[in-house]
Amino acid sequence: MKIKSTVGSRIFDTFNILFMLVLICVMVYPMVYVLSASISDNAQVASGKVLLLPKDVTLVAYEQLVKNPDLWVSYWNTIRYTAVHVVLTLIATAAMAYPLAKKWLPGRRLILVLCAFTLLFSGGMIPTFLVVQKLGILNTIWAIVLPTMISTWYLFIMRTFFEALPEELEDAATIDGCSSFQVLLRIVIPLSMPVMATIGLFTAVNQWNAFFDALIYMNDRSMYPLQIMLRNILVAGSTIQAEGDLSLMQTMKYAIIIIATLPILCVYPFIQKYFVQGTMIGGIKG
Repeated sequence: MKIKSTVGSRIFDTFNILFMLVLICVMVYPMVYVLSASISDNAQVASGKVLLLPKDVTLVAYEQLVKNPDLWVSYWNTIRYTAVHVVLTLIATAAMAYPLAKKWLPGRRLILVLCAFTLLFSGGMIPTFLVVQKLGILNTIWAIVLPTMISTWYLFIMRTFFEALPEELEDAATIDGCSSFQVLLRIVIPLSMPVMATIGLFTAVNQWNAFFDALIYMNDRSMYPLQIMLRNILVAGSTIQAEGDLSLMQTMKYAIIIIATLPILCVYPFIQKYFVQGTMIGGIKG
């Protein structure tokens, strides 16, 4: 049965379409501009002549960055920080969220209250630095990973997801002789790929873009992540190993932004379906 649209609904649909198109332009334009500026002549970018399309196309900025050994060291540091952080976060969060999703856990309510308390209050930057220092993990990967390994917000999302899983599946696995750890590993985790992918994506993006922890805990230049290098160019205005040469400064800024954001942009489309599903289920069930 065909529903006849009213004048008001057509106006509303037209307004929505126009609004969405404007919103798309607002979001896409900065990305297009950064890409165009990164492959344009430095003088054209510095003079503000590059607005949308590149002018005097050149890849010299990328060539200079690729030849810089600090870029690859920073890239490797960021990749391993992100990979280790994501793996440990998923393991630790799942190991804590699973028992908290069970009503038979002694002291469950008290533990949940204490976890929720950390959403409002934390030890602060200086106490955290002192703890990291006393543990002797400064200038190591663990100074980046351990202090932020478990997020209370992600913990509650995963716990809510686990609570929504059918208990009959776990009961059947228990009757077949599975322990609680085996139930978690063989039944719960395979059924929780949406929420695992969601939390993994959030953790990966946060760690990939993080620079402040490395700025505090790292003194060794060889341990710097990519974002520290990006910060030095964008904020501090320093040049990268080709010290003193400012002829490519503007295009290098945009080129390293593209290099730093490209991996996340490439990974996101492949896990988008899990991301949407995990966010909806983890947010509304329970």
